Amino acid sequence: MPSPDTPYIRNHWYVAGWSSEFGEGFTTATILEQDIVLYRTDGDVVAFQDRCPHRALPLSMGKRIGDAIQCGYHGLTFGPDGGCIRVPGQKSIPPQAWVRRYPTHERHGIVWIWMGEDDLADPADIFDLSQLSDSAWAAVQGDALKFRSNYLNVADNLCDPAHVSFVHPTTLGNASSEDVPVKAKRNGRTVEVSRWIRDGEPIGFFRAYGGFEGHVDRWHYYYLHSPCIAVIDFGSADAALALPPERRSEGVQIFALHFMTPVDATTTIDRWMHIRNTAIDDASAGAKISDLLRIAFAEDKAILEAVQRTELKPSDREPVRVAIDSGANIYRRIIREMLAEETPHAEAAE
Repeated sequence: MPSPDTPYIRNHWYVAGWSSEFGEGFTTATILEQDIVLYRTDGDVVAFQDRCPHRALPLSMGKRIGDAIQCGYHGLTFGPDGGCIRVPGQKSIPPQAWVRRYPTHERHGIVWIWMGEDDLADPADIFDLSQLSDSAWAAVQGDALKFRSNYLNVADNLCDPAHVSFVHPTTLGNASSEDVPVKAKRNGRTVEVSRWIRDGEPIGFFRAYGGFEGHVDRWHYYYLHSPCIAVIDFGSADAALALPPERRSEGVQIFALHFMTPVDATTTIDRWMHIRNTAIDDASAGAKISDLLRIAFAEDKAILEAVQRTELKPSDREPVRVAIDSGANIYRRIIREMLAEETPHAEAAE
């Protein structure tokens, strides 16, 4: 069960929001239990700790003065770099009068924020997927789904194809896959969990848009990029083709991307989007996928929030582990390793 001291990985780029969420006015967010205020200056998004160093009033309750932010309590004003530029009633500015500014970067309509040590923030480390820049694929941003659940449990769910048959029987799976084993392996800090369902009925979107007249081969590939990004590659191909895994792009393929932002020990924001290699000029196809995924993710939400409520209650038993937990077990091991690597940096910084 997640403890009150949730193991957050701080030296990592997290999604602060879709680009469309930010304008000249203040937008607030809580990430890794840190309150943050964000706004645009000359098109760029700046992010500050939402706390005045004077009397701790949230800066988001103040007002914007040009590109600066003025505290609504006593008027201390902070420039875009976080430094104090005015203390009403005095000329001198205390050296400790500054606000932490978090590094940000914008790409593919997403605003990323670095929550760790500033000197380690490198935009080259931000997650990317080549299909997002490929005109042969159509991308659609979805929603910001709030889970009343610890991010570790949400991540476990996103490297777990085995739940699909039982939680999503009318959207992403059916009974034909219940006993199909999953394969899990580790690639660096990425967990890959996969399975194929050969010669079965097409489901959901693939029945409507795949043009399949008979049975298909279906696949699920779950890639969990630790700590908080998941890519789910799922699709179908005519069973008569008997495609090997490395040629699955010849079928109808969809990637569902999940960007998890831990809020606190029992809350996670999951911003999701999807990209597809079929019907790329058909907006209705994108809307249909979004509607299907909203149903599926609402099913996940109900399960994960019930698990969270139960985990917070006393229990005299440890959870039973079975073969389908292999992906989640690898993921938790990676998280422990990442935490151990961060500890020396944190101690040195302190």
